[in-house]
Amino acid sequence: MKKPIRILFATGECVPFVKTGGLGDVAGSLPAALNAIGCDCRVILPKYSIIPQNYRDAMEHVCHFYLQLSWRSQYCGIEKLVHGGVTYYFLDNEYYFKRESAYGQFDDAERMAFFSKAIIEAMRHLQEFFPDILHCNDWHTALCPVYLHEQYQHIEAYRSVKTVLTVHNLKYQGVFSETVLGDVLGLDSYPNAVDQLRYGYGAVNFMQAGLRYSDRLSVVSPTYADEVCTAYYGEGMDGIFRQRRSILYGILNGIDPTQFDPTTDEGLAQHFSASDLSGKVACKLALQKELGLDVDEKKPMLVLISRLVEQKGLDLLTYILEELLQEDLQLVICGVGEAHYENAFRYWAGRLPKKLSANIIFSEPFSRKLYAAGDLLLMPSQFEPCGLSQMICMRYGTLPVVRETGGLKDSVLPYNEYTGEGNGFSFANYNAHELLHCIQYACRIFHEDPEAWAKLQQNAFATDFSWTVSAKQYLEMYQGMLA
Repeated sequence: MKKPIRILFATGECVPFVKTGGLGDVAGSLPAALNAIGCDCRVILPKYSIIPQNYRDAMEHVCHFYLQLSWRSQYCGIEKLVHGGVTYYFLDNEYYFKRESAYGQFDDAERMAFFSKAIIEAMRHLQEFFPDILHCNDWHTALCPVYLHEQYQHIEAYRSVKTVLTVHNLKYQGVFSETVLGDVLGLDSYPNAVDQLRYGYGAVNFMQAGLRYSDRLSVVSPTYADEVCTAYYGEGMDGIFRQRRSILYGILNGIDPTQFDPTTDEGLAQHFSASDLSGKVACKLALQKELGLDVDEKKPMLVLISRLVEQKGLDLLTYILEELLQEDLQLVICGVGEAHYENAFRYWAGRLPKKLSANIIFSEPFSRKLYAAGDLLLMPSQFEPCGLSQMICMRYGTLPVVRETGGLKDSVLPYNEYTGEGNGFSFANYNAHELLHCIQYACRIFHEDPEAWAKLQQNAFATDFSWTVSAKQYLEMYQGMLA
């Protein structure tokens, strides 16, 4: 039999161990999907102290070594855990990873440089597994290809390892003072590395170096692959993407449908399915009562489940909020973020408590209630590499209202009133009143054409966002690298 492709999936976060965003969801589901189609994909991540104790207790110590990072010699342990059929390796160093959060620390440059180099060093200590492909994700692991090519090519086994860097959000690139080149990274005597890391005046950029050193690049939707090649979306990296367009892949993320299933979700007031939506109505009425909104199933409920930041299109929403709330609808907000957005939603909730509920929290169980109870999910993003909320909401028969950008454009087919096709609603330009008119149109369908609305819901339920298709596309990319 042909040997399976061996992939080491390097990530700064992974569900169910630690999550700060969409990367955690992807890392928690893509490796299992790859294994299901014949790969041997294993995950490597830091052993954060914030990982739940039950997982920490179940880890098995594999080995340890000392890593030279510039002038430092740092301990690194390797812990192993098999969970859900996937093998996970955790890199243990309490000095770097015994923190209150995964990122956002004063020494993130040093912590992630240690993590990246430790991944490369760990590969020769995993005697049971040596990868064909090292799949890196975002800036946290973007230095892996740099260390691999600059400091490990004297080891024969390393010369055959191919590298992929997937960008989940180009906004975050790991930009630090140029002083880290020697003192932290230990790369100041490597001219190529210095060249590729330097960014502007007096800075280095981890993401930039990873984009230049990796054998393949990927982003998390086909449309975003085109967008990052433009100055508007490229965040200063568009020149590199254009230069390397022939090895840039856009592969849409997926979700694990078993995790988002209204027939089994324990957090719902009542279960429901595509064939029996009575439970969805019960969920809506229960949430209206819980939040002090008018209890009326005939009022369309709009939900926003998001980080409250500019990227998510909240400038558009806050600009039209007064106008929007004159419509016969309700709006429920769930999220935390920038104070001026939080305060705007609190203000209007105070003025119109029967129409708007501002829940300035991040709560997975509460968000599940919103996915189930809502009629429309708002995602008017300025940019969205992929987005998962629009996929999740469809699993609950809630229709997304999105701007046509990135993965939102690739996953939401706008309603066509002439053919009945579509699984949501969309608008093209980053314009507040285009958003308003799109919402008004959706609400008109809800009020005036229940048959069309029911058909849209069935289309949404039927849309397949499982990882099966995407995993096959990743496999094709890997096979092309090893051919």
